[in-house]
Amino acid sequence: MLVLDKAPSGWPCLVLNADYQPLSYWPLSIWSWQEAIKNVFLERVTVVSSYEELIHSPSMAVPAPSVVALHEYVAQNRTPAFTRYNIWLRDGFSCVYCGWEKVEDLTFDHVVPRSKGGRTSWENIVAACSPCNLKKGGRTPNQAGMPHPHAFRPNMHQLQAQGRRFPPKYLHASWMDFLYWDAELER
Repeated sequence: MLVLDKAPSGWPCLVLNADYQPLSYWPLSIWSWQEAIKNVFLERVTVVSSYEELIHSPSMAVPAPSVVALHEYVAQNRTPAFTRYNIWLRDGFSCVYCGWEKVEDLTFDHVVPRSKGGRTSWENIVAACSPCNLKKGGRTPNQAGMPHPHAFRPNMHQLQAQGRRFPPKYLHASWMDFLYWDAELER
């Protein structure tokens, strides 16, 4: 995990819920500095921390926000969208059959093949690498001599907890008090 003083491009702003927890860990809830400034002026957020850089307009200069908190709480109990990305996140970006972690080779697999009545649902779709997906083919895991994975419908809290395992490449130092990754604490 790389903690920098300056973002690689622009000044991204960490967005916190009204309870000062990130709206999302994966992907990390960030806005562009432009979106953050707009929401400050619309009085939708409170600036918690700022960059040293100033944003200039014809009539004023304001520090670029690095962390903002929403004024209104956004409930986190919504049902996660059934997407390929969320399946990969649920399964830890690795093949459920062999543990392969090469993301560019990751696909998804019907545990019970559609040809055998399997449905396209949370409970029947898993992350699989291409070699395991080809090996399994149109068979069940038992028929292919492979372990039977546990496919399930995650809730938002489970996906958020899973997302904490994969911190982004860029984290600004001002964000660290609000993010809970395994970072060494200063004494």
